[in-house]
Amino acid sequence: MREKYIEQKLVKEVKSYGGIALKFNSPGFDGVPDRLILLPGGRAAFTEVKKHGMKPRPLQLQRHGMLQRLGFKVFVIDDEEQIKPMLMEILGGDAK
Repeated sequence: MREKYIEQKLVKEVKSYGGIALKFNSPGFDGVPDRLILLPGGRAAFTEVKKHGMKPRPLQLQRHGMLQRLGFKVFVIDDEEQIKPMLMEILGGDAK
């Protein structure tokens, strides 16, 4: 499964929950996750999208750890089946 396909599914699913999945780019600060997920109720998380079976690079793992230490949720998804469970975790009890 291609990364672009999974990312398109993610954007569509987040939108169906009333949120937005912003493409996240931080010039001069490599390794940040691909998408910033913003959902109703002020809920936010970062998502790294990978081709099926692929893992984050070491620099990406460092950035994920930094964001997690700041209190943010960071997800790595490599399959479209991971999208809904991820959104349910972000939303907690408010999921569809």
